[in-house]
Amino acid sequence: MAEKMATRQAYGEALTELGEKNPNIVVLDADLSKSTMTVNFSKTFPERFFNMGIAEQNMYGVAAGLALSGKIPFASTFAMFAAGRAFEIIRNSIGYPKANVKICATHAGLTVGEDGASHQAIEDIALMRAIPGMTVLNPADGVSAKKLLAEAAELEGPVYVRLGRAAVPMLYKDGAQIEIGKGSCLKEGNDYTIIATGIMVNEAMNAAEMLEKEGIHVRVIDMHTIKPIDQEIIIKAAKETKGIVTAEEHSIIGGLGSAVAEVVSQNAPAKMKLIGVMDTFGESGKPAELMEKYGLTAKHIYEAVKSL
Repeated sequence: MAEKMATRQAYGEALTELGEKNPNIVVLDADLSKSTMTVNFSKTFPERFFNMGIAEQNMYGVAAGLALSGKIPFASTFAMFAAGRAFEIIRNSIGYPKANVKICATHAGLTVGEDGASHQAIEDIALMRAIPGMTVLNPADGVSAKKLLAEAAELEGPVYVRLGRAAVPMLYKDGAQIEIGKGSCLKEGNDYTIIATGIMVNEAMNAAEMLEKEGIHVRVIDMHTIKPIDQEIIIKAAKETKGIVTAEEHSIIGGLGSAVAEVVSQNAPAKMKLIGVMDTFGESGKPAELMEKYGLTAKHIYEAVKSL
């Protein structure tokens, strides 16, 4: 069985490593540090860690001030409270002045599970990618999460990093070439293309394996950077394959599928199917049960490719 790690766990480990390299990195948390895993950083660098309490708007306002003073704040809470409750502060205090804040949002998507619809952020990518100048990242596993977080620390400007609660299989090996703004082709194929993001990349790889057994060769692209999206790799896929299926643990409205469709429709029209949460809220349940009920499994991706 493949090794597993939650991307929030990778975040906790990456923060400590980054903090040792760069003394300007500071961490803020909205009283969820044991869940967001910033607790590791707080123990190593207590003078650079700030528990801001359950006051997300204030936390991001303080983060903006620290950034404008030369610090590099990593500010964390659950995705629902980051992208949802604090949206206006993120837009006006971080996005508008292009403050160098890293918004690290854990427990995103349906796989927050039993916490239910009130905690399942399935609109956060749409909200964040609509903010001018915001870089939006959604890593697929622990290795890519650490690599992208290291790049985010070096990138001047606001970044939104979407992280998951549940452990997921490791898709990348240490040292893999992963770059913000460049999609990663994990499997070559010229029949169809699956473009996936976050935990859905693993499902896409499983779907590709199912299709391979039927002689259907599928290209799989990990679109870990939703914004700025890699137009080149999308246009190439649209021209070289018979159609594209996108897969995301997010609403099909405003997320990865929409971003890919914007590129395809203007540059290389192609058949598309979008796998994601339809225009509905989630519900409480075990992550695997929710993935099945809301059509987010390898089987659903397989069927979407077959229907193109």
